[in-house]
Amino acid sequence: MSIIQICAAAVAGMLLAVQFKAQKPEYGIYISIALSLLIFFSVLEKIETIAEVIRKIGTYISVDDMYMGTLFKMLGITYVAEFASNICKDAGYQTIARQIEIFGKLAIMVLSFPVLLAILDTIRKVLS
Repeated sequence: MSIIQICAAAVAGMLLAVQFKAQKPEYGIYISIALSLLIFFSVLEKIETIAEVIRKIGTYISVDDMYMGTLFKMLGITYVAEFASNICKDAGYQTIARQIEIFGKLAIMVLSFPVLLAILDTIRKVLS
């Protein structure tokens, strides 16, 4: 989907959710979740394109596949955590949203440790 289609669907859904908010607020949440899923799956198509470009860049600079895999995992964790956090915020559960964000950040930090250790090992070898 194009950005115009996504924005049009989002604005239409938001207006529909606002209409339901007064009488049936739970419908607004359902509409928000449905729109979020639509956008989520549209973004997945774009992420496939990004993945192809990153793989191509990796062949040019001969980066280890482990590092590229780690990069993809970090990208996925970031996107999914942000997506889930925003849905929780829309539903009024800010505490759960913050916990998702913290967990996502910690998961990325854990994934980055092997890369950090490899950089430190390289620096140590150069300085020795």
